[in-house]
Amino acid sequence: MKNLTSTLYRLKNVITIDFIKGIFLTLLLASIAVYLSKLPVLSVIGAMILAIGLGVLWRHIFGQPTHTKEGVTFSSKMLLRAGIILMGFRINFNQIIEAGFSVILIDITVIVFTIVLVILIGRWLSLDRFYTALIAVGTAICGAAAIVAVAPLIGAKKAHTVLSIACISILGTIGTVVLTFVYPILNVDPYLYGFFVGATFQELAHVLAASAQGGSTSEEIAILVKLGRVVLLIPAAIVLAYLFKPSDAQEKNRVKLKKLPVPWFIVGFLASCMINTLVQLPQGFIHFSVSSSVFLLAMAMAGLGLSISFQDVKQAGYKPILVGGMGFLALVLLVPLLLLIF
Repeated sequence: MKNLTSTLYRLKNVITIDFIKGIFLTLLLASIAVYLSKLPVLSVIGAMILAIGLGVLWRHIFGQPTHTKEGVTFSSKMLLRAGIILMGFRINFNQIIEAGFSVILIDITVIVFTIVLVILIGRWLSLDRFYTALIAVGTAICGAAAIVAVAPLIGAKKAHTVLSIACISILGTIGTVVLTFVYPILNVDPYLYGFFVGATFQELAHVLAASAQGGSTSEEIAILVKLGRVVLLIPAAIVLAYLFKPSDAQEKNRVKLKKLPVPWFIVGFLASCMINTLVQLPQGFIHFSVSSSVFLLAMAMAGLGLSISFQDVKQAGYKPILVGGMGFLALVLLVPLLLLIF
């Protein structure tokens, strides 16, 4: 009873009017994006890209009031994960088994190649090694989530963490928008397109937004490939924590490996897939889950757009953008070769 009372007290402190305002802002932008995506011309872009664009536009016209930050962050992180779990209800577990071996091989190759290459480029450009490590892991695995997880393990400065996230977010958003307009003229198989997106893009949000252009087939394989990269965050973080042993000055910022956040939402996604495989779910329920997933993901994209600050990137200078951009471009060139090999 005492634990229940304590939990309710914490929830009361978190769920404030300002928190609700932040969520409502992402809900409003997502609703507008979904409506616009039904118009003839804008339907090519899709609700998720439009939601990111509206978020960026809102922030740079009206600003993002600090009191809505927690609600916006909740949408861009927690609702993103909830949307992914619901997406699992439209995927059969047999699809995961069939794609399994090639997904693992490509994901491991992508992560090792990217981290090594970005670190070498950072060293060549004389960029701070901790800064470079954060950009490397963000590019190779899962953007901001990977950066936030690894930063305390290697004793990186808070400023480097913030600026690394800003660089990765900007690069991924630009790549997503570009690919959205290029896809219609590529004439590529939706399955291969989804595989490519899942193996190259930094943020989970970027993967979902870019893969939506190829339809359900692209989305499903993209999320499987991307979640494979997310799972590999833990072994990658352990290796980086060992290699980037901080000096005494950074030691106070370092935390233990046991505090590394485990991406539990992947378990929820796999559970949804398993339920859909073992149980004949009503079509109405599946349709509701998919529709809810799309809308929650659009809210997450709006939150992502609201969190993008070009001022942070300007403050970082050109080197981090150049390092991250070269790493991203290398992935774009590498993955098609891996698809031919595997």
